[in-house]
Amino acid sequence: MQTIYETMYILRPDLGDEQVEQNVSKYESLLKEQGAEDIEIQNRGKRRLAYEIGKHRDGIYIQMNYTKGGKAIAPLERSMRLSEEVIRYLTIKQEVKPLVPSTESLEEAV
Repeated sequence: MQTIYETMYILRPDLGDEQVEQNVSKYESLLKEQGAEDIEIQNRGKRRLAYEIGKHRDGIYIQMNYTKGGKAIAPLERSMRLSEEVIRYLTIKQEVKPLVPSTESLEEAV
């Protein structure tokens, strides 16, 4: 069974494109340093927040999906918590079962 992690974070809406790219590459390199693999990053763009966060009504949504990043989550979230550019973040863990049954499950079925 493979574990996929997804981290969604929201950047301040007043950041320029260059600042957004700097933040994205900073968190991507932090994940790589901690051993995360298969990193996929999607910039979801500027969107309206459901409620005001720190006097911000909009935010720039960034989604990162990666594997083997269990030990990277704590340093990543600490870095985001200390950053003035990140206004919210959330990491979830997804267990993905393989599509092809393993030999163990085939033996159990017989």
